[in-house]
Amino acid sequence: MNQHTHLLVSIPPCKDIGDPLLQHGELLKSKLNSDCLQWLCYLSTTSVYGDCGGAWVDETYQPKPSSELAKLRLAAEEGWLNLGVDLGLAAHVFRLGGIYGPGRSAIDTIMKPEPLSNVQRARSSKKFTSRVHVADICNALNSCIHRPHPGIYNIVDDDPAPRIQVFSYAHELINEKWPSRTKKMVIDESCIEKGNLRGEKRVVNARMKKELGVRLIHPSYKTGLQSICDHIHDHPSLSSGEESLSDP
Repeated sequence: MNQHTHLLVSIPPCKDIGDPLLQHGELLKSKLNSDCLQWLCYLSTTSVYGDCGGAWVDETYQPKPSSELAKLRLAAEEGWLNLGVDLGLAAHVFRLGGIYGPGRSAIDTIMKPEPLSNVQRARSSKKFTSRVHVADICNALNSCIHRPHPGIYNIVDDDPAPRIQVFSYAHELINEKWPSRTKKMVIDESCIEKGNLRGEKRVVNARMKKELGVRLIHPSYKTGLQSICDHIHDHPSLSSGEESLSDP
């Protein structure tokens, strides 16, 4: 580790433990404390903001994580930023929205032979979801490496659209290309009745653009899903074992 110039941390925290690397803080410092390491980035999640009632949220918004894992994420963010300060590094935290891309998207979920799960049906009633295409995560990382600016950044696209809207557009794309591959999506009406703004947020990405100079490849789910659809050839078989546990 002491011979590398850049360190990207994507390991999630563990329940009741926290960040597994930061548990060995002094050892980590000794291994990273060299003249080689210049840049550090920890991949976190927008779930640290907690219940925002559908409000627009930027990096100045006070996080209020509700779940244990989200609280551990927030603690890990602080730990990595503090480590960066101790080592004199350009340390960054990327709060990622719902990740989607080839093999993990509304298109993949619709085209699978299995019916939608209860979790997927319930999520479809959410009014706002901030998401990011995996290509734009790489895009932001590349920009950050070449234009480091330590701090916390929301990594999301410009369009925190409802899941039902995203699935509807995915249906349109699939119907154009493979009319026989679609299936009806059932909305959980009980979730709507209970109020679908609980825990939701519309995440702002202005700081990412201004300070890191990021120009999004997919500023909306529409170009992202179109790209995924375009790269699926002929009559695809999507039973490769990929699971869309959090289809944006």
